[in-house]
Amino acid sequence: MRNNIDYRGFARLVRIETLKMIYKAKASHIGGAFSMVDLLAVLYNGILVADAANPDNPQRDRLLLSKGHACTSLYATLALKGFFPIEELATYGQDNSRLMSHANHKVPGVELSTGSLGHALSIACGIAVAAKTKSERWKTYCLLSDGELDEGSNWESILFAAHHCLNNVVAIVDYNKIQAFGRTNEVINLESLCDKFLAFGWNPTEIDGHDYRQIEQAFLTKTSKPMVIIAHTTKGKGIDFMENSLLWHYRSPDQAQFEEALKQLS
Repeated sequence: MRNNIDYRGFARLVRIETLKMIYKAKASHIGGAFSMVDLLAVLYNGILVADAANPDNPQRDRLLLSKGHACTSLYATLALKGFFPIEELATYGQDNSRLMSHANHKVPGVELSTGSLGHALSIACGIAVAAKTKSERWKTYCLLSDGELDEGSNWESILFAAHHCLNNVVAIVDYNKIQAFGRTNEVINLESLCDKFLAFGWNPTEIDGHDYRQIEQAFLTKTSKPMVIIAHTTKGKGIDFMENSLLWHYRSPDQAQFEEALKQLS
């Protein structure tokens, strides 16, 4: 891997801070927040062109978190990278805090307020068109949940991106296979997701979304088409009693569960 970056160590810190935020705020969505942590760890430690000291740099890469309900791990990532003081994480979900329970664009490093699913990819494609028009070299990344691919607006965007040859847009699907009320194959079966993107004119690649080498290699792939990384992940990754469990889409840990989870991460 590049420069011997400690992705695993960074991801562990993100999970710890995410756990603390959700426990203190008695919030939810810890399962979906934990499943995408390893993707964020690679993005923010070797892939994204981003500057914490100048988060609005016009030449930055853009990352849009479509699954805005899982914003805790993005907030933790940004704080650990210096976009805002890490002490501010303690205000998550509190009155008058900018760290709202869904991604808030007023937070440095957050490009778009999200939470209503199925919107961010279309905006990402619009941003990518603007970059092409201006001959800019930066890229736009969009991190999606698997469940929101039930939304037709995403497939309109997927068609649009292929038609306009937007090879400067990268979609990442956090494919943990559990959405709010059941498993994705029981709610609306997405398979074969790779074949669908291929048929729609994208360059898809499937990876283990917790294998840092695979994640890194996928992001470094060059393509003449829009690219989608289908990352097979585990809901609640890192905590044995949360992993692959529908229960942890909405549940908040009690004190005993918080202490056990913290012990497993420490």
